[in-house]
Amino acid sequence: MKLLQSPAVRVGLSISIATGLYGVSFGALSVTSGLDFYQTMALSLLLFSGGSQFAFIGVVAGGGSGIAAMGAATLLGMRNGIYGMQINALLQPRGWLRFAAAQVTIDESTATSTGQTDPLEQKRGFWTAGIGVFVLWNLFTAVGALAGGAMGDPKQWGLDGAAVAAFLGLLWPRLKGREPMAIAAVCALATVLAVPFVPPGVPILVAAVVAAAIGWFSHGRSDEGLEPDVDPYAEQAPARLPGDPA
Repeated sequence: MKLLQSPAVRVGLSISIATGLYGVSFGALSVTSGLDFYQTMALSLLLFSGGSQFAFIGVVAGGGSGIAAMGAATLLGMRNGIYGMQINALLQPRGWLRFAAAQVTIDESTATSTGQTDPLEQKRGFWTAGIGVFVLWNLFTAVGALAGGAMGDPKQWGLDGAAVAAFLGLLWPRLKGREPMAIAAVCALATVLAVPFVPPGVPILVAAVVAAAIGWFSHGRSDEGLEPDVDPYAEQAPARLPGDPA
């Protein structure tokens, strides 16, 4: 009971429940998009990245190839590698815990951990959120897959576009600030323009290239003209008069 009084544990448990329940939608959308129960469970158990999973089944549902689906999922999952470096430096897991930590390093576990200041609370938050989401996400993925298998043709229920809607539902809360929203709008426009001309699954890759180009050039311009070795306030300092202390 003392562990439940930990702020990080309470946050981790609440996030686990909220995120895990969303696995129902993934399971249902996955099987109605053409994957079977075991393929759906393999995605949740092994890939275990909500945005990447929805991107994968979105490409598959649109008729895209497996390579295009994996490409889209990989691009969206690259952020987890950055999280992994951050968590490794913060928590410094050892032995088999490093492999376990790598598997449960996701948005929720990283945010819960880095939101704490006490080292012990950081560890509690990471493992509570990571393991909690993993268990509940896979549990409710199974529930959704079993329910979705009994629904028949997804177009009869309007689910043929639901994977895209679900992915946008995950993405929208992460768009904070004008710059990310502007980049998202430009990428959405690029995707819409690319749809008639490229095979299914490729538009999301086009959007990723556009986002990378915007980030590259915007940061490149912001670095131009800077002289990191020069103190901008040095010229404003008054000249030292004779007799002043050095």
